[in-house]
Parts: sequence; C-alpha cells; structure tokens
Amino acid sequence: MDISPTELKRAASAQPPTPATEPNGSEILVKCLQAEGVRFLWGYPGGAVLYIYDALYKQDTIEHVLVRHEQAAVHAADGYARATGEVGVALVTSGPGVTNAVTGIATAYMDSIPMVIITGQVPTPAIGLDAFQECDTVGITRPIVKHNFLVKDVRELATTLKKAFHIARTGRPGPVVVDIPKDVSMAKAPFHYPERIEMRSYNPVRKGHGGQIRKAVQLLLGARRPYIYTGGGVVLGNASAELRELANLLGYPVTNTLMGLGAMPASDPKFLGMLGMHGTYEANMTMQHCDVLLAVGARFDDRVIGNPKHFASVERKIIHVDIDPSSISKRVRVDIPIVGDVKDVLQELIAQVREAHAKPDVPTMSAWWGQINEWRKRECLGFKNSTEVIKPQFVVQTLWDLTKDSDAYVTSDVGQHQMWAAQYYRFEEPRRWINSGGLGTMGVGLPYAMGIKLAKPDADVFCVTGEGSIQMCIQELSTCLQYKTPVKIVSLNNRYLGMVRQWQQIDYGGRYSHSYMDALPDFVKLAEAYGHVGMKIEKPSDVEPALREAIRLKDRTVFLDIRTDPTENVWPMVQAGKGITEMLLGSEDL
Repeated sequence: MDISPTELKRAASAQPPTPATEPNGSEILVKCLQAEGVRFLWGYPGGAVLYIYDALYKQDTIEHVLVRHEQAAVHAADGYARATGEVGVALVTSGPGVTNAVTGIATAYMDSIPMVIITGQVPTPAIGLDAFQECDTVGITRPIVKHNFLVKDVRELATTLKKAFHIARTGRPGPVVVDIPKDVSMAKAPFHYPERIEMRSYNPVRKGHGGQIRKAVQLLLGARRPYIYTGGGVVLGNASAELRELANLLGYPVTNTLMGLGAMPASDPKFLGMLGMHGTYEANMTMQHCDVLLAVGARFDDRVIGNPKHFASVERKIIHVDIDPSSISKRVRVDIPIVGDVKDVLQELIAQVREAHAKPDVPTMSAWWGQINEWRKRECLGFKNSTEVIKPQFVVQTLWDLTKDSDAYVTSDVGQHQMWAAQYYRFEEPRRWINSGGLGTMGVGLPYAMGIKLAKPDADVFCVTGEGSIQMCIQELSTCLQYKTPVKIVSLNNRYLGMVRQWQQIDYGGRYSHSYMDALPDFVKLAEAYGHVGMKIEKPSDVEPALREAIRLKDRTVFLDIRTDPTENVWPMVQAGKGITEMLLGSEDL
C-alpha cells in the first residue's frame, strides 16, 4: 500500500507519546486529602496557598467552606471532628492567616481534638528573610500542637501528610500543623501515598498492662465507697458503651467532667451529674469522700479537684486509665496507673470483673448509696423561676424538653451560659455536647455549629451563647448563609460578661470593671442583615413558642436574642483556691 506524500509528512511531524504529567505539590496535597476520605475543608485563601486553591478548583470530591476569619476555619473543623470522631482539616495562608488560626489550634490542643491544619508559607529561599506575610509557623505553633512539619521537598509531601493524619488520630489525639512553602506547592513530583506509616519515635500504647488491670479489679471489687470519674477521653476514645456496661455491672456511681458529658446518660440514676467548679453537690462530695476512685480519660485539672491539698486531705486509692502516660500522676499521685486506650482497657476490666469470684458487697454499697442520696437531697441545681424575668436556667431546661426526643447537638461559647447548658441540658449520648473546655475560648460556638451542621445535616444544631461571646465570630453568619447551614443561635443576653461579673460580685466587692456591655447591636436586625431570621424574646411566656418556631424553621438560621436576668449567677460554685467540698450553693452563702 502506497503512502501519500501528505500522510508521510504528517507521520514524520508527529511527536512520540509523552508520559503523564507529574502532579505539582498542590495536586499531591489534594490527592492525599482524598485518600484520607476528607469531605470538608474549611479555609481562607491568600498568596501563599493560591496553587493549593487552584488545585481545589479542579476537583469536586472535597467541599471547601470559605469562612470569614481563619480562627473560624479551625473552630469549624474542630467542631466537625468533635461531633464525628473524624480528623478535621483546615487551610490558611501564611503570616496573618497562621496567627489568626493560633487560637483555634490551641483550643483543639487543650481538648485533644484530632485535626490537620495546612498552612501556607513563603517560598523556601525567602524563609528567614522577613518576606511579605512570613512568620515562623513551626516556632509559633510548637507549644500548641501534637506535632508540626515544615515541608521543604515536594517529594516528601505525601509521606508527611500520611504522618500528620496518623499522629492526629492515634494515641492521645491532637492538632498537627503542616507548613507548605509556596515553591513546594508548585513543584512537581511523582505521587505515591503510602497505605500505612511506621514511625520509630511514635508508637502509642493501646493495650493496658494485664497485671495492673488485675490489681484494679481487685481494688474496685473490695471498695466500700467506690466512684467512677470520667473525662473527655471516654468520649474521644468512643468508649461510652464500655463505661455504661462497667457501671451497670458494678452498680457504682459515675460522674463526668465538662468534656465527658453524655458518656453516661444523664437519666441514669447512677449518674451524679458533672463535678468540679460548677458541678453538683453530690458529685463533688462523692469525689472527696470515696475510698476507691477509678479515673478514666480524665486529668484531675484545677476546675475538677479544686485545691490539690484539700483533695489530698482524704486518703483514697486511685486507679488512673489514660492513653497519655504524661497525664498520669501529673497533678495527683495515683496508686494503679494504667496506660492504654480507654476502650481497650475498659473492655478488659469488664471481662475480668465478670470472671472474678468476688462481687461488690451489697450492704456496704447500700450504705454508700444512702449517703449519696442524702447529698442529692440538697437539690443544688434548683432555682427560683419567675413569670416576670427570663431565667437562663429555664431557657436551657425548655430547650431540653423540646429536643430530648430528637438527635440534637448543642454547642456553646464560654461563660455562664456554658455552665447552665452543661448543668440543665441532660445529655444522653456522647458527642452531642461541643464546647471549649481546656482553653475556654469565647467565639467557638457558632463555628462549631457550622461544622457540625455540615457533618449532620439532618440533626438540629443549637448554639447556646451570650451576647459577648457571639460577637467574637459573628461574621460567620455570612458563612451560614452561603453554605446553607441552618443552625439555631440561643443567645442568653444578660448585657454583661456574665462570668466575669459573677466573679467581680463575689471576689472583687461588686466592682464591675468593664464587664457591662452597654453598646450592643440590635441582634434581630443584624441577623436579618445577614439573611437570617431574628427574634427578640423578653417574656418567660414567649420562650417556648420562640424555640418551637426556631425548630420549625428547618431551613433557616435563627438568632434568638433572649433577654435574661442580668443578676443570675451560676450555682454551685467553688472559688479559686478552695476545695471541691467548699461550695457556694447560692447567694445566701456569700
């Protein structure tokens, strides 16, 4: 067959097939996130991350959520992680993007939340030369992360991302920062994402020591006044079912910390409520007077045990279970330390209790429960309701009554409203109560709620807040509109920085220095300006109808500006430096 001159010329000019173009660092990053199953990414663009944003533009499996402030990006990813147990992911640019994100990173670190925060950085040749929007991200974040990385070679990017997710979700969870210079995000390299990773310097223990667990079982079964004290580690470790099984098996009283609420159902008669600074009278008295204490996923922090010398004044045996060995005997000396994953350790404890020949002594336990029930008679969470002024406790109780049969999630900011939500909303399941415990960060409530609503679109998500806290990230009302996250904001507006005012009343002679909010916006108009529904509630009789209407408006974000009693305080209260049994139960104790 003859070939025409035209065909011969075309064949001669044809180029040989070329291999597929290697991805750049930004495309590698996106592929890594896809390999990790990341569904949502909260962020804010800037010069150092524009290649990454270009790569995000070219894909459709990860939904990027554009927040209005980098702090909110990290908070929203944090809320998502707390509600789902998955790793939350945020993306910010260099310099001020990083520094704006620091509060969110520190918040997640204090509460052991699994997160990966990707930060942009100036090109590697410019690092250390005070380039535009440069900061020492690794240095700034080192004290507030579980680990951080500066990626200087694009060929190490995929492996670094694998390490970051592995570190964030294993052992004691926490935030991991991955700092990516702009030239690394544009450089090309072959893509290979390892299926698994091994790190010689990082091997967290999962299984508790068998001998220690046997000692713990013997001590528990021989106790005369036992108590089970659990913290956020039980929630983070997905060990609520095991906690409930152990408590039912032994019949022992249980308390949760602020971060552990929901691990034990509030309706269970063995649950004594939250303990600590604003814990119940019965929970604190039981904590002080028990003879054997099983602490699981908790850290004996200052808000729980008060003055350590007061706590140590009563002799007791302490079993402490925690994934992090550095948390054990850090503030309180313990007798039986057990390092391991709380779920695994509780499963082994349950198995050994079932196999044990000894059982809890019935008469002894009856006497102990008799004492606890005497403490319960104080009814420390009782309050005098009013038909004239809205009591904040009444608002939370009403919210609970209206949502107790639904799968509702409650976030809060930090202050009096946070404590009232913890005290009066009776959480039955874990991961339904989302708040900042360790760092006590105002402004988290609305971003938390946004993150949860994306993860749980069919659930009702409420942000219980105050007029002070809500203004710290109120610009995220714009994000709620753009991404259709119809959350319900329940603002207990008492026109004060309430917890500050309470301390000033009790400890500072009523000198209310800069705690009065005397230039508040019209929150109804503000909500409407952002495209949402605003309601102003001033009468107790209007609280329930307003909450019902907010719940009915499934597809709208609703801001409820509820004007509450400005003189109301959170009781019980343990003052700084006092022991946990030295509680103020009301204004009559002042």
